[in-house]
Amino acid sequence: MRPAGLVIKFITLRHQTTYPMKILKYLFLLALLSLVALTVFVATQKGDFSIERSKVINSPRNTVYNYVNDFRNFQDFESWSVEDPTIKMSFPANTIGNGASFSWEGTEGTGSSVTLKTKEGEKIHQKMTFNGTEADVNWTFKDTLAGKTKVTWKAKGTMSFMFKIYTALNGGSDNVIGTVYEKSLVNIDKNLNYETKTYAIKVNGVVKKTETPYIKQTFTSEIEKVNKNARVVIPKLLHFSETNGLSTNGKPFIIYHTYNTATGLAKISICLPINKDISISAGSDILSGKLNGFEAVKTTLTGDYSHTNEAIAKTRAFINNEKIVPDLSWSHLEILTVSKLDTKSQSKLLTEIYFPVQPKVVPAATVPVSTPQTEGATTTPATVKPNTTVKPKKPASPPPTTPPAEQEESEF
Repeated sequence: MRPAGLVIKFITLRHQTTYPMKILKYLFLLALLSLVALTVFVATQKGDFSIERSKVINSPRNTVYNYVNDFRNFQDFESWSVEDPTIKMSFPANTIGNGASFSWEGTEGTGSSVTLKTKEGEKIHQKMTFNGTEADVNWTFKDTLAGKTKVTWKAKGTMSFMFKIYTALNGGSDNVIGTVYEKSLVNIDKNLNYETKTYAIKVNGVVKKTETPYIKQTFTSEIEKVNKNARVVIPKLLHFSETNGLSTNGKPFIIYHTYNTATGLAKISICLPINKDISISAGSDILSGKLNGFEAVKTTLTGDYSHTNEAIAKTRAFINNEKIVPDLSWSHLEILTVSKLDTKSQSKLLTEIYFPVQPKVVPAATVPVSTPQTEGATTTPATVKPNTTVKPKKPASPPPTTPPAEQEESEF
């Protein structure tokens, strides 16, 4: 009986072991068939996609356009970048306008984007690639009646096989990509609402600026494109100074020779201060010059360039209220103390604006001058010019209402 019992027990254990194994085989086959079915299904689906989303942004059109036109801002509004801090973005020297680009890498793969064509303030056409998925991306910007901007973001392209699987498991390409676009447009509105509305303007008063040599490029520009042109020209000036062994002596600045709001045009010189006078041979598109010392009313703008007109208006109002005589031989000067080359945050931009004024005329003073004379002779007054070695007395008239000029260190 013992041998028979052992055989029965062995057979029973064998069946108990074989049964779960069969279940695992069936499950494996089922999973394999499901994968094959999914693969066949995905392979037969169209790889093309076309996604479009729109949103009204509570900022002026040019402000929104300039924000989107700079790839450096994508890391602040692209939802996948905002939600995944592990993504690393790389930016070349040019991130704005035609030919601009950037790339990224993360746990889900790598990608890149390049700007192919732009129409100032209206359209941007880009090419995007991500793990084999390619798309033509188009942005359009239109004014609304309320002074806001309608932004339309459209992508049309072909998905890689893996991305087709991903979208198939997550509600389709319109849901996957469309959700990214919707969240990103909300981020653009939120960021610009803070960045453009966070600013401060301070009229500092009358100051004296010391002379400084500089290198420059001079041309006529649309006023609204001056700062965009500066972002192109300043790197050229920096490269020229490095190539020729020059040392910079402060922040870049822009001289407005003319400023015509009626035509929207200004003749400007975009300048880089250097430490010494130089001569540049003929034929170069970069020239040298020297800004003579001058008196000016200084205004400090902290924030986006869109508030420049308000800063200029407050400066002119100060000049009129204080009865200061402006120097009309040229318009004004702006020092880009903190520019978009230094920060991508509009609220942190710092621009110093200087409107030249006529130096205050100091009247000739009448002071007593001692002359050799005999004992008992009296001292007679003599009129001298202020630049003589004789120190004039203070005039008896009350002090003027115009603030005295403040001596500043050169900031050029």
